[in-house]
Amino acid sequence: MKKKIRITINAPLVLSFALLCSIASLVIALAPKEGIMLFSTYRASFADPMTYLRLFTHVLGHAGLAHLVGNMAYILLLGPGLEEKYGVKNLLLVILVTAAITGLVHNLLFPNTILLGASGVVFAFILLTSFIDFREGEIPLTFILVAVIYLG
Repeated sequence: MKKKIRITINAPLVLSFALLCSIASLVIALAPKEGIMLFSTYRASFADPMTYLRLFTHVLGHAGLAHLVGNMAYILLLGPGLEEKYGVKNLLLVILVTAAITGLVHNLLFPNTILLGASGVVFAFILLTSFIDFREGEIPLTFILVAVIYLG
């Protein structure tokens, strides 16, 4: 007798993040002005509550299909292992902290441009992946190489 193959949800946070990114990109494609306003970050007054929301939502928006697919390939490849190793709460914290830091740095250093996309989250996932087999007192060479290549 044949065994039935079933699809399982192996990484709910990563899958939810990918779905939210896809929805945000669809919103940007269908309503660019509103989508960019919600799913990107840019220099704005800190008196505007939307500024704080955009510090987190900019990682959901993408500049086009190629941008989305490129980031989601890494997120879906690296994310499930990280979610299993570190747990949903810790990985969500990584995503949120990465979003806030990249958003703040961008707003302070690049006042005349907008930022959107999950490239910062991808970079965080790549660095975290190189620490999966981390031992105290050691820095994996793969971590150094990935950081140099990605930042370069």
